[in-house]
Amino acid sequence: MGIKKIGVLGAGAMGGGIAHVAAMKGFEVVICDIEQRFVDGAIQRATKLMDKSIAKQKLTEEEKEAILNRMSTTTNMEDFASVDFVVEAIIENLKIKSEAFANLDKICRPDVILATNSSSMSVTAIAAATKRPDRVIGMHFFNPAQVMRLVEIIRGYSTSDETLAIVEQLGKDLGKTPIVSKKDTPGFIVNRLLFAQFLEALQMVEEGVATPQDIDTGVKLGLNYPMGPFEMMDSIGGIDLTIAVMDYFYDETKNAKWAAPHAIKSLARAGRLGRKVGAGFYDYEK
Repeated sequence: MGIKKIGVLGAGAMGGGIAHVAAMKGFEVVICDIEQRFVDGAIQRATKLMDKSIAKQKLTEEEKEAILNRMSTTTNMEDFASVDFVVEAIIENLKIKSEAFANLDKICRPDVILATNSSSMSVTAIAAATKRPDRVIGMHFFNPAQVMRLVEIIRGYSTSDETLAIVEQLGKDLGKTPIVSKKDTPGFIVNRLLFAQFLEALQMVEEGVATPQDIDTGVKLGLNYPMGPFEMMDSIGGIDLTIAVMDYFYDETKNAKWAAPHAIKSLARAGRLGRKVGAGFYDYEK
């Protein structure tokens, strides 16, 4: 199966970034979202990034125009009828994702692989909404997609060997290093490790072991992470998304170790949802 044209469902930070990466690597891309302003925003962000690269003489104006010419936008999912591959990057809500995949299953050719960029949710459950579960897979990029080198590939219960091989190669063609989660477990590889760290950091605060500031400093200077766990919870989606993922882990496993603790729930109740609203574990300038 030759992949030349990629459909990206969702034009937010992740979807727009994935579309930009694909276009930079020579693929035709169709970006779809529910409103024109969202897809326009994806193009504007890609343009701004490329303008910075031009200023640093890492890209030419001609290369920028060629990339933009490979990116088309739509608010009609029916326009995915001509694509060779789809990656979904919409809200982390299983019901909404399942509905989207049911529609994609009707629109796309039977041979087209449907991938979800979900960071934690069950590929198997999403695939159940289609008549092609063997051609549904997880393809989790990391933010910002234009910079982060990793792509996490998740095998659902029915994902075929052929589908896995095609998506691994596509990841390499997009300039990424693929790793494979052989089991469709909550959080897959990276987020399972990451959220375990978040929860341990929160427990340390609740036990009075250290402040969020000192834990973040310890992680940055002692483990050489670019951000500490509290800075990450504030920044990557925000406090509400962090709690939603913890709740999902708990609902799926019924293991108390994944339950969101009071230290983060109280922030959400106070409306401190992270950097996006100007306040989370830390205060930020709006």
